[in-house]
Amino acid sequence: MLIYGCLWRLHHQGLPAPRGLGGRWLSASRRIAAALGLCALLPGAHAQANDVTVAMQAEQVAPHSYFVQGETALGSASNQNFISNAGFVVTDSSVVVIDALGSPPLAERLLQEIRRITDKPVSHVLVTHYHADHVYGLQAFKRAGATVVAQRRSLEYLNSDTARQRLEASRQTLFPWVDEATRLVPADVWLDGDTDLKVGGFEFQLRAVGPAHTPEDMVVHVPRELVLFAGDTVFRGRIPFVGQADSRRWIASLDGLLRFDIRVMVPGHGPPSRQPAEDIRLTHDYLLYLRQTMGDAARNLEPFEDAYRKADWSRFEGLPLFGAANRMNAYNTYLQMEQERD
Repeated sequence: MLIYGCLWRLHHQGLPAPRGLGGRWLSASRRIAAALGLCALLPGAHAQANDVTVAMQAEQVAPHSYFVQGETALGSASNQNFISNAGFVVTDSSVVVIDALGSPPLAERLLQEIRRITDKPVSHVLVTHYHADHVYGLQAFKRAGATVVAQRRSLEYLNSDTARQRLEASRQTLFPWVDEATRLVPADVWLDGDTDLKVGGFEFQLRAVGPAHTPEDMVVHVPRELVLFAGDTVFRGRIPFVGQADSRRWIASLDGLLRFDIRVMVPGHGPPSRQPAEDIRLTHDYLLYLRQTMGDAARNLEPFEDAYRKADWSRFEGLPLFGAANRMNAYNTYLQMEQERD
């Protein structure tokens, strides 16, 4: 649909179909590739909700609570960066969304799913953390009139060169889902810790649990629904992404999640859990093993390569994304343990 839409715009804006050097016609595949390149230069030539081809369907997890589940993969143009979860709660007056997915078209597609269930407006988007796969869709919700709420600690990343560089790289690797029109959207309301938000007869307990996966981690507890939206403090059914995480405090935050009175936990990645204590264990035990093995190596001044080769990864190596993430996770933990040693 996106290709045909681009070709339609080229035709109706009076631009010729692409040719090769010397005016020769290009092959069909090259004409399409060239057309898409020209389309990127046209005003309004952006991917939209109807261009999204990855499967997205809201799943009900409680009487008024829903979520959509991203693919278990690294973000790419082929999966349209639909690799994370987002949730929403239909209150008596409006809809409260938890996280905004990884591109504006995905967020627009999520809005379509919400409108399939209710015609109530989206009043708030609660951001669990500012990683790209959870926030690149924020601008779509801003256009819909929503108020964005996040922890103030997000500002350190949001205002960093790293955030800008990652967005610029994503405009290339995730085009056309992330493009020049995609922007980093700050919160309208910055929180300094725990807050209770009341919307349409529902209470949302916003709890700051960072630094953990990120400095700004926040979980959302909905007592009336007995649901916890855990963000990326919990990965279910796959290797977590550790990155620059504070693994020591992350483990402590996982222990804290068990104090919530819940029947369903929606993780940042993977299917929902109706046995939270059991499903938190994977993330908890993985982080603990990283700290034990890499911590021993750092204390003994053992080179990372030797420590990584000697470690027994058999419990985790069969999990999705082990090959893509484990070595990086181990190395970053090794560096953190060196700092803790000092």
